[in-house]
This record gives sequence, structure tokens and C-alpha cells, in this order.
Amino acid sequence: MNRLYHFPLSPFSRKVRLSLAEKRIEVELVEERYWEQDPDFLRRNPAGKVPVLKMGNRTFADSTAICEYLEEAFPTPSLLPKSAEDRYEVRRLVAWFDDKFHAEVTAKLIGERVFRKIMGTGYPDSTNVKTGARAIKYHLDYMASLLEQRRWLAGNEMSLADFAAAAQLSCLDYISDVDWNRSEVVKDWYAKIKSRPAFRSLLADQVSGFPPPRHYADLDF
Repeated sequence: MNRLYHFPLSPFSRKVRLSLAEKRIEVELVEERYWEQDPDFLRRNPAGKVPVLKMGNRTFADSTAICEYLEEAFPTPSLLPKSAEDRYEVRRLVAWFDDKFHAEVTAKLIGERVFRKIMGTGYPDSTNVKTGARAIKYHLDYMASLLEQRRWLAGNEMSLADFAAAAQLSCLDYISDVDWNRSEVVKDWYAKIKSRPAFRSLLADQVSGFPPPRHYADLDF
């Protein structure tokens, strides 16, 4: 049995889960409180981060490296386009959401509102929360500018870029931190990706002490 060590509100875990599900690769999900630095987990990934994927006798770490491996080992359905230019655009946007979006938005909103309580590191920093709330508006507007020219974020085919973005936004949607009324085109994009079978396990996630809003699992919002 394949096994994925993850945390439900880790967007990097969600990106890998979406890729696995889209490629119909079955995995057992093992929730890992990675911040506790369990010795067994550190042996699997000395970086102490999720996700970690175990397939047979091989162990893989780092969400982007895992997704690239899955693309090469299980190429159907493809989440990377054929041309070098199109692949570049997908990879650019994956990095945008994994790095810039996460640092400016997810880490400040989820990090303050959820992880501080879970990790027992004190009360939310209101300055970080306000900064994240401002930054998400910029990112939603940027996504809208892309989607007004393309069917999907990186082009006319769904790709890993869409999964990277949806992984971040779905975590934020779990705590009602996305203004879906800001952009109709972004809302329509999320409704499309949210309705895919690959998304079902994400919509069933529950984090103790943080019940999701009613609209979270509603395909029609």
C-alpha cells in the first residue's frame, strides 16, 4: 500500500494529494504532526516537512519533487504540457503559489489563525492577519488576469499550476478567508476544479477544533 504522510491543512500535502488522485493512484493517508519532530518521521524526511510519500520501498519528499516524479512515472493523465515553453509557464506558476502566495497569504492567515493554536505558540498576530488579508486581494486579481485570457491558469489545459493554486485556496476556504465575490472568473475556475473527483477527499477533511464553513464542501458554494 502506498502511504502519504500529510497534514490536512498543509497546501503542499494537498497539491500532492490532488496529483495522486487525478492519476488514480491509491494511497493511505497518515496524518503527521510534523512540527513535533517525531524521530520516526525525521528518518523519513530529515527536513521535517510534509508531505512524504512512501511507494513500495522508496520514500519521496518535497511536494514539487514528488509531483514531478509522479508525472514522469505515471504520465497519464498528464499535468504538464508537452512544449518546453508551456512547461515553463506551469512551473513558474507552481513556484508562484508554493513560494510567493504561501509566504504572503497562507502562512499569515492559516499560520496565525490555525497553526498557532494547534502548535500552542500563542495568540494570532493581528498584523500578520491583516497583511495576509490585504495580500490575497492582489493574488486573486492576478489569477483573474490570467483566467481572462486562458481556460486554466497556465493555458488551455488543466495542469499542476491549477492544483498548486487550488491547494492554497482550499486551505484558506476551510477557514472562510477567500472572498469569492471578488472575481467571478476565479470563482468559476475554483468551482470547476472543486467538482473534480480528485478533490473529494479534500472536501472531507476535518481539523479538530476548526469545523469548516457550510459552503466548504458545497460544489455550488
